Amino acid sequence: MKQQEKQRVMGVMATFNTTRNPDAVPLTPGEKYKLFFKSATDPWPFLLAGVVSSLNQANNSPPEWGQGWGPYAQRYGAAYSDYFIGNFIGNAVLPSLLHEDPRYFQRGHGKVITRILWAAGSSFWAKRDNGTWGPNWGNVGGNFIGTAIARVYYPASERNVRDTLMDGLTVTYEGMPGAELIEFWPDMVRAHQRKQAEKQARLDAAQDKQAAQDKQAAQDKKPQADAK
Repeated sequence: MKQQEKQRVMGVMATFNTTRNPDAVPLTPGEKYKLFFKSATDPWPFLLAGVVSSLNQANNSPPEWGQGWGPYAQRYGAAYSDYFIGNFIGNAVLPSLLHEDPRYFQRGHGKVITRILWAAGSSFWAKRDNGTWGPNWGNVGGNFIGTAIARVYYPASERNVRDTLMDGLTVTYEGMPGAELIEFWPDMVRAHQRKQAEKQARLDAAQDKQAAQDKQAAQDKKPQADAK
């Protein structure tokens, strides 16, 4: 991908769809699709699908699927399919057709409240390929289209307009915590590294002090030369 932000791993989090460059070169349609498939095959979506399916298993949702390893596999497949379809539509198909940039533009500076609002707003506001900003039709549309397609493999009891709209809204709002985490993750990593460095500095200082004390004690135990 020409001049595209490469994957950055901040600690352990892969941020494929993130850039800190406000003037980043727009992605071509092909690059948008490649970016989506790269993020879709990362371990994180599979891990998240495991968390979601485990919660649904614990809550017996949907109840028609029952319990056991078979129903758990069904829930896991549904959870990952929800992610894959929604993001395929919202981060590749619609952004390519509507000329929107699917990346999250990390602010990384300014007041905390400003950054919180910036991250939350990314679910509904996106950068265009021409450099302007506008409604994030790709993300919102992808969430609703994805939930509508998902009705195919969910029980008949959930194949209704109300559940489809509610799920679309839920997925849209669930994107906010993820954006907040991406926005502030570098700060958390730096804070952790700073604490670790301070801890190591205190440990080194204590070891140096102990070594000096041991050296002095050893010298004090040496027999003194007889005075002439």
